[in-house]
Amino acid sequence: MDGILLLKSNMSDKGVVCLRAAMDKETKITVIGGGASGMTAAIFAARKGAKVTVLEQLPKVGRKILATGNGRCNFTNRNIDISKYHGKKAKFAYSVLSRFGFLDTISFFEDLGLHYTEEDGRIYPASLQASSVLDVLRYEMEHLGVEEVCDAKVDEIKKDGRGFLLRIKGKSPIICDKIIIATGGKANPGLGSKGSGYGLAKSLGHKIVEPFPSLVQIKLEYPYLKRMAGVRLTGRASVIKEGKLLREDIGEIQFTEYGVSGIPILQLSRQIGEHKEPDVNLVLNIDMFPYISKEDLLQLLIKRCNLRKDKPLDISFIGLINKKLINVILNESGITEVRIPCSRVSKEQLINIANVMKSWSFKIIGTKSWSEAQVTAGGVDVTDIDNKTLESKITQGLYFAGEIMDIDGDCGGYNLQWAWATGYSAGTNSGV
Repeated sequence: MDGILLLKSNMSDKGVVCLRAAMDKETKITVIGGGASGMTAAIFAARKGAKVTVLEQLPKVGRKILATGNGRCNFTNRNIDISKYHGKKAKFAYSVLSRFGFLDTISFFEDLGLHYTEEDGRIYPASLQASSVLDVLRYEMEHLGVEEVCDAKVDEIKKDGRGFLLRIKGKSPIICDKIIIATGGKANPGLGSKGSGYGLAKSLGHKIVEPFPSLVQIKLEYPYLKRMAGVRLTGRASVIKEGKLLREDIGEIQFTEYGVSGIPILQLSRQIGEHKEPDVNLVLNIDMFPYISKEDLLQLLIKRCNLRKDKPLDISFIGLINKKLINVILNESGITEVRIPCSRVSKEQLINIANVMKSWSFKIIGTKSWSEAQVTAGGVDVTDIDNKTLESKITQGLYFAGEIMDIDGDCGGYNLQWAWATGYSAGTNSGV
């Protein structure tokens, strides 16, 4: 293997130390994880003159990149801001993002040959193909002499003097001067994120903030979910804990047989993971008409009833809301006789309907699993990581990049921006 020493599996650790003395002075860096942050770290470390090898446990690098943005890869966002990032110590992200922000990302990819297009601040490759992002990264690694080693699962890391010894399942051990752990979290394990990096980090002295799924669908307890499945509406979704608003977001919401999905729902899912204690009462509140007041909505309902007083009440809602929701909304408002003529509907009943449409409440029972999650909340505690270099404060020569750390972003390109930014810092500083 070019630039990295392979050792026979039966060789003793003492032999490894002896062979290290024969190695040249060139810095050898092993990046564990061939995702977005790992490949970026490899590129910047190689640009500093280091000999870099990327170890990926899957047959190919970058599989998760291909799945982002529905295959289009929303790779950053014009509105990068610290408020879009979360974790026990979310302010840690500020230093990293200030060193490699939106314009740096655009410049980096344009230099690689990638042009972009924009939708509401979300940035996509001009080709609208996630494969374009992966292809330019892989070409740059190849151009810089970075070696990819796939089907390589690291089972153990040992500090070896000033460097490291890595034991790899089914392969010969490796020694190197520095390590960048960029293994991701646990979200979407089919694409390689299985939490393997947590054990490696713990073995080197680091604490782990308990991970949980984020940017994931929400599960509800409600008797009419099957009837409502497939309905989409533009509304405001809010997560409420014992009467206190935790977070809200506006956009397209989709009802499913298990609960709700859609970008606003994904944005709220982190709050559910943070408050998952069994005795905590969490409620999802949906405002079906977020852009008008309750009073204006009531006047609209009154107008529709007066327009054709002979119409049955349920029929009068056709054209205003999805037909699947009409009887559910009326029942939720306390109206069981849905065929009542509009002329017999009282103002009090219309007030009740308006109240439900503006504040429809559902009991939250959790979120979908890791296999549906887009990102991991939690991870390696950033308290013991230098926020300028991303080097461990505990183990010299150990660096972190990407989702493995206890920082996660909102939906919309923020997590990939974190990957590029952390890859830059870890790669640049380790390569020195």
